[in-house]
Amino acid sequence: MGMWLIVHLIGVLLMVGNVVTAAFWKIKADQTGNPHVIHHTAKQVMLADYVFTIPGLALIILSGGVMAGVSGFSWSGLNWLTLSLGLFAVTGVIWLAVLIPLQRTMIRLSSESAKSGVISAEYKRASRLWAIYGTAATLLPLVILYLMVMKGF
Repeated sequence: MGMWLIVHLIGVLLMVGNVVTAAFWKIKADQTGNPHVIHHTAKQVMLADYVFTIPGLALIILSGGVMAGVSGFSWSGLNWLTLSLGLFAVTGVIWLAVLIPLQRTMIRLSSESAKSGVISAEYKRASRLWAIYGTAATLLPLVILYLMVMKGF
């Protein structure tokens, strides 16, 4: 199980590390007020999700499934494993239903802003929503990490 734990931790580092780092750079880009910087960063955040977050998620799901399967932990009732899986599912729904569409919208709107030279109100609104939902999608994996380390109940 040691190898699967290492694979799991690599997946967690890729996913959580990218989510936090991408949010940092997107916030910094927005603070510049420069439509070209904002557009470039919006595209790079989406690319980083494909390069780091998605492979990290795949490693987490694969290794977590294997470790849970061989460990004998209960998949029924409310315990650290089922709560973690539920929170992981909620995080996935936020990403798929809200954040990815918002990222695509921000790329489109920032492209338009780069052409006009002015950051649009629509971009600012999408960026605000991305920050709100992104915060939730970042905090939930941290709760999951806590539950997995502590295996508290």
